Amino acid sequence: MLSRNALPQVRKALDRQAATALLGPRQVGKTTLALEIAGTTDALYLDLQSGSDRARLIDPRWYLRHYEDRLVILDEIHRVPDLFSELRGLIDEGRRRGLRTRRFLILGSATMDLLKQPGESLAGRIEFVSLNPLSVLETDANAQDSLWVRGGFPDSYLAATDDDSLVFRQSFIRTYLERDLAEFVQIRTPAETLERFWTMLAHSQGGLLNMAQLASNLAMSAPSVAHYIDVLTRLLLVRRLTPYSVNTRKRLVRSPKIYVRDSGLLHALLGIKQFHDLLGHPIVGASWEGFVIENLLSDAYPRTRASFYRTSAGAELDLVLEIPGFQRPIAIEIKRSLTPSLGKGFHNAISDIEPERAFVVYACEERYPVGESTEVIGLREMALLLSQPNLLRS
Repeated sequence: MLSRNALPQVRKALDRQAATALLGPRQVGKTTLALEIAGTTDALYLDLQSGSDRARLIDPRWYLRHYEDRLVILDEIHRVPDLFSELRGLIDEGRRRGLRTRRFLILGSATMDLLKQPGESLAGRIEFVSLNPLSVLETDANAQDSLWVRGGFPDSYLAATDDDSLVFRQSFIRTYLERDLAEFVQIRTPAETLERFWTMLAHSQGGLLNMAQLASNLAMSAPSVAHYIDVLTRLLLVRRLTPYSVNTRKRLVRSPKIYVRDSGLLHALLGIKQFHDLLGHPIVGASWEGFVIENLLSDAYPRTRASFYRTSAGAELDLVLEIPGFQRPIAIEIKRSLTPSLGKGFHNAISDIEPERAFVVYACEERYPVGESTEVIGLREMALLLSQPNLLRS
């Protein structure tokens, strides 16, 4: 079994709050992690995809009161959306009797605003933990290329062959298109149209979001395109990386950049099966960029804010990280090249934002300085630095 970095975060959250929400896309390992916790504590696990477990919650307040001394794990909670208001009442009742922590572990495959009914909130009663696909710090150091090609969904990464891995990812995509989009947000657009839309996003990996062009290419309205992107973002499958705001007279790019978050899904959408296929594909640079961004954000210190920087004059940084406790941001440029070179746009961007430190993340492991304030560094070591920000100060 792979060790997940989110496990200690979940345990700490349970010790702090009455409810903890573990959020991540389907098949990322939420249930496995929750059952690992259940195996070490007195817990009740309810799979709300099961009709028999849902039936127990016909009167949820009456039923759950019988287990207020145990951790209750609620999987697939979006299937019982009315449960949120009941949990709020149960948590408040329990607090009055001194039951303040370790009441509920909620598993969800989307952001909470998509999971819950409008107006219902557990604000002040819940802590959120993200479970992302496997990262470089959770996998074999010698398997980075395999992780990049196959992506971080455990069944894809651990598949016996590249063919098996690709079949898993293609089935995953088909399930979302044919079932989950309709289940979560009642989208009735044909699956073939949505697949073309998702594939077009894959071809635009790392580019500025152009709603009008996407709408024209797909013969859709711009509001429909915006809605689909919003849904895929809230399902934790697509990332909109927003531009960094800084006090400057420079003309800044205002459009977000768009990424398919998991590199394996990106490659499945583009029909890329093996490492040598990827190296010869035009998407290789953008794929590496997205892979690096997702890995760094997966392991970054909690509440780190991510953006990119670009001006109309050509100053550009792939990733700007605002880390709690740092007065200035961390600047990161991403290069696939084994001997990365830095252009005028990078140096102008560094001059504009004056970061705490600057790094160039590339495809090798050797770490060395380039100039007075910038280091070239491998992905794994950069992820480790961001997971322990005190290392960035040394």
